[in-house]
Amino acid sequence: MKSDKLAVVFPGMGYHSDKPLLYYSKKLAKARGYEVIEISYDFQIRAKDIMNDKEAKNEAFLHAVSETKKQLSSVNYADYKNVVFIGKSIGTTVAAYYDKENGINASHIVFTPVPETFNHLRDNCGIVFHGTADPWCDTELAETKCEELHLDLYKVDGANHSLETNDPIIDCSRMPGILDKVNGMI
Repeated sequence: MKSDKLAVVFPGMGYHSDKPLLYYSKKLAKARGYEVIEISYDFQIRAKDIMNDKEAKNEAFLHAVSETKKQLSSVNYADYKNVVFIGKSIGTTVAAYYDKENGINASHIVFTPVPETFNHLRDNCGIVFHGTADPWCDTELAETKCEELHLDLYKVDGANHSLETNDPIIDCSRMPGILDKVNGMI
């Protein structure tokens, strides 16, 4: 029997859906009866190589949007009562853009957004997870934009762009809290 709930996973450039945040979110969605679609991109460049290059970042974004459109072209969103987009890094921007462009009105689970993500997110559409040591997105910007857009913000103290620190024990101990927040969105 086909599900009336859909979760679409939008990975980052180097953070694929087999890494902890997306892997466990995907498993949680499946356990809650969601049909899960995982987007994949074929990037020919590494994220760190575009960090300070606005033009290269935009090219990567446009490439990811193109790949997303191809992979989701056969989805009829009217078949679903609940649609959630689970994104990571550049995937959060692609998810928000795709949602806005297509009028899907999906809920968003936003793992470590980049600043451009906030240009596309709808008001009151979900939750944002941000590491306070994330070099890709300033904490003050995340706080301001989440307040403006009425988005729940879950800050992970001292965590980087993968919501990790240099201590795997601390990182693992934080996962239940993160997944509990994800569970509240699914």
